[in-house]
Amino acid sequence: MKGLIVRWVMSGLALYLTAHLIEGIELEGFLASLLAALVLGLVNAFIRPIISILTLPINILTLGLFTFVINGFMLWVVSTTIAGFYVENVFFAGIFGAIVMSIISGILTFFIKDSRL
Repeated sequence: MKGLIVRWVMSGLALYLTAHLIEGIELEGFLASLLAALVLGLVNAFIRPIISILTLPINILTLGLFTFVINGFMLWVVSTTIAGFYVENVFFAGIFGAIVMSIISGILTFFIKDSRL
């Protein structure tokens, strides 16, 4: 349970930092970041696999690069449901935000060593 909470807070922090780095992504505080990270985790767990399967042919044709578009779309979908979290558009802010957020999450995971992560 502790590892799950640590991952959730790290995702919220990564989203918060991404909003400060990428123009077109806005957050109204860290609480909105935590809520958006929670919903993003749920969307990535339940909706993203379905979208990935449906777009498998185009993903194969683009050698996996379409995954960036899917990640940006998931970020944008979450922004339409959470008050205080805004992604201006899918193709620029969404895709670049998803890339930056994954880099920041990787760095945070590297530095926060937890046996349950």
